[in-house]
Amino acid sequence: MQNIKIRKATFSDVEAIRGLVFELAIHEKEPDAVTVTLEDYKSNFENDWFECQVAEIDNEVVGMILYYNTYSTWKGRMLYLEDFVVSEKHRRKGIGELLFERLFEVAKEKDVNMIKWQVVDWNEPAIRFYKKYKGMVMEDNWNNCKILM
Repeated sequence: MQNIKIRKATFSDVEAIRGLVFELAIHEKEPDAVTVTLEDYKSNFENDWFECQVAEIDNEVVGMILYYNTYSTWKGRMLYLEDFVVSEKHRRKGIGELLFERLFEVAKEKDVNMIKWQVVDWNEPAIRFYKKYKGMVMEDNWNNCKILM
């Protein structure tokens, strides 16, 4: 196995993070849905709108988890995992497991009560991955809502 390093993202990683998000959008068949610019990412990273852990091989960012603090009125402090992606050419090397386990460490450090995220219903490999970690993939009567501003 290659030498994989998991670390907290720095400002110099922001361009690679956005690149991975775009790769994920292509995988999810929605590349045109990514409208946030690199400058937005830089500004939002500097202003602590999100946090990120990256996976690095030979000084190249090959995966990441992007999350932020949020609050559940029923459960209290929680993390929302916005995106979790490993570059396609680096999948099936254990990088996803290392990143996901790092997310658990972050959650413990922040003393949160829950981690929440979404997965598209056709992404069976991701659903299997989450269930392996005892993730609850909810198929219930709650619908996601949004308003684009």
